[in-house]
Amino acid sequence: MSLERVVVNASPLIVLFKSGQAELLPKLFREILVPQTVWQEVTIPQDDTVSRQLPDATWATAVEVSINSEIAAWDLGAGESAVLSYGMQNSGYRTIIDDAAARRCARTLGIATLGTGGVLVLAKRRGLIDSLGDRLTRLQDAGLWLSESVIAMLKQQAGE
Repeated sequence: MSLERVVVNASPLIVLFKSGQAELLPKLFREILVPQTVWQEVTIPQDDTVSRQLPDATWATAVEVSINSEIAAWDLGAGESAVLSYGMQNSGYRTIIDDAAARRCARTLGIATLGTGGVLVLAKRRGLIDSLGDRLTRLQDAGLWLSESVIAMLKQQAGE
């Protein structure tokens, strides 16, 4: 599957904005969709810089999404359900999602996913960043939990 079009969940957007790395998204992907429920989840608080950054991101496009009944049965959050439903209904899109239950759902239903750490691996492979180490630390400082084994796997995938 081509990796040009993505649909993004709230937590990857939030940690990428908080860590100052959201600019990688439009460099990596031709089309970046954000389900309306995710857009609201990120922007409604309006009390932090992240909530103000997404509306200014000209590369992000909000979309309405109908929740697929198979995904609704997993009882995930509204954002996760919307992202996975879009990915299921539009096979040309990769879903960027970190939630463990949502990733299990995606694997079960055959929906292609990419985690936030995977976004950095892709950026390294495409020559947009020099090293993963500091970038992963910035994600962790922004609130993304990554186990040591996941960090080691991501570094291996990036050739570090």
